[in-house]
Amino acid sequence: MLSVNTNYSAMVALQNLNFTNTELEGVQNKISTGLKISSARDNGAIYAIAEGQRSRVSSVAAVKDGIDRANSTIDVALAAGKSIGEILQKLKAKSVAAQADDLTPSQRDALQADFDSLRGQIDTIAASAQFNGANLAVGNFNFNVLISDLGGSVSATTDGVQSTALPSPLSGSALITSADDPGDIADGDVLTFALTGSGASTFTVAVELTTGMTIDDYVAAVNSQSGGKISASYDDVAGQFTYLINDTAFDDLAISSTGDGANLGAGTPTATVSSAGSNTMIVTGMDLTVSGSMFASFSTVDISTSAASATTAANALEQAITDLNVTLASLGSQATALDAQQDFLAKLSDEIENGIGNLVDADLAKESAKLQSLQIKQQLGAQALSIANQAPQVILSLFRS
Repeated sequence: MLSVNTNYSAMVALQNLNFTNTELEGVQNKISTGLKISSARDNGAIYAIAEGQRSRVSSVAAVKDGIDRANSTIDVALAAGKSIGEILQKLKAKSVAAQADDLTPSQRDALQADFDSLRGQIDTIAASAQFNGANLAVGNFNFNVLISDLGGSVSATTDGVQSTALPSPLSGSALITSADDPGDIADGDVLTFALTGSGASTFTVAVELTTGMTIDDYVAAVNSQSGGKISASYDDVAGQFTYLINDTAFDDLAISSTGDGANLGAGTPTATVSSAGSNTMIVTGMDLTVSGSMFASFSTVDISTSAASATTAANALEQAITDLNVTLASLGSQATALDAQQDFLAKLSDEIENGIGNLVDADLAKESAKLQSLQIKQQLGAQALSIANQAPQVILSLFRS
């Protein structure tokens, strides 16, 4: 039917042209941005995933910055330790020189003056070993370094139990020392862990201590036998066991024991326990001041009184040099661990960005070909619409005489 009021062909042509224009606009946007998904309008689910991963890239970058600052702090402390080590060697040389029997009192006084001057430089160097407000060379200062954006970042504290400090064992060493001495942990001691919740939830697990069990074995046994409901750890610096509730169904943890297992935390009341979390590393500092425990043996020594006092000072300095080297080696190992984590984070960031690209980046070669196709369709659509708009003119021919 011919009609001047309704031109269905023109309507169809216009719809197709509008659809082509919409597609063309989308392709042009992808080419100009390089993204196939640049907003939630394109694909809400993928856009949300990509934005979440972009946020993580920023978080990883912040963690890397924190590790860089920690490494700088460690480097400053290591430099201070090296300089102090050189001073200790000079002090020892002065002490050895003062052991000679043929020295006059004035010569001994001169050696003592040099000794005092060098000894005073130690505190000056230690106090100056500061970076961004942190000083690992004074007062055994320790600080937590964030090494991951995941892990313990949700909460640093939770309910649990923390033991009193053990007197001697270090992490990984034998847990059972001597069953003959009273107060020691013995073979066959059993620790019972009881979890209770606000409702009727309860959970109990028993861990038996056996001969040859190490601290690491014990911690692993608590974690595995509780099915992960209890997270046990051991701080080899403080000598403390920490047991954290790792299941939201439970609010309280009580530990009881047979024998002397109470030394591992039984009887300690449930409380909010601080935990560094699995996403942090504790960098252990060192006290390099003269009044610190490492150097206390020669802090007040006088090498001018006699050859014997000089010998005492030399022996003390030899031990201090050994202790300093061990401490510097430990701090260097911590720096190496941070370097390894830094390398991993750099690779992780690259892989996350690559994953984001796989999700949202446009294939520009494909989009270029599609652009040319749509441009041709746009021209053809415009011509089709023009032809459809001319169709009603046929009606005029019907009324010609």
